[in-house]
Amino acid sequence: MKIGIRSLTLLMTLAVAATSLPELAFAESYGAIAYSRRTGALGWSYDHPSRRSAERAAMGNCGRGDCKVLWFRDACGAVAAGPDGWGSGWGTNRRRAEREAINSCSQYSYDCEVIRWQCSGARP
Repeated sequence: MKIGIRSLTLLMTLAVAATSLPELAFAESYGAIAYSRRTGALGWSYDHPSRRSAERAAMGNCGRGDCKVLWFRDACGAVAAGPDGWGSGWGTNRRRAEREAINSCSQYSYDCEVIRWQCSGARP
């Protein structure tokens, strides 16, 4: 069997592309939520390529120096607040993230309610 240079080049290109597809399908996606208890300001981000990028975007959107940030990867995050405190949590879906945030908040306050949730990647 005789293979020409063009055919070999095309075959090699297809082989490289095929081995790269799984990496693209499982690329990590980061998100973050930033919250200022003092002012109630919120900032969030999603589908960023790195933790640092997601945190910076959320902090920039929060716009306050006292914002605390929660980050998550290929998951969902949530922040809950009550009269005497707040908490955050993450999970594989929105419901789990909200439950974790309320559980965390309940350690510091009562009547905790979710004030923001966000998912990164294809997670409802």
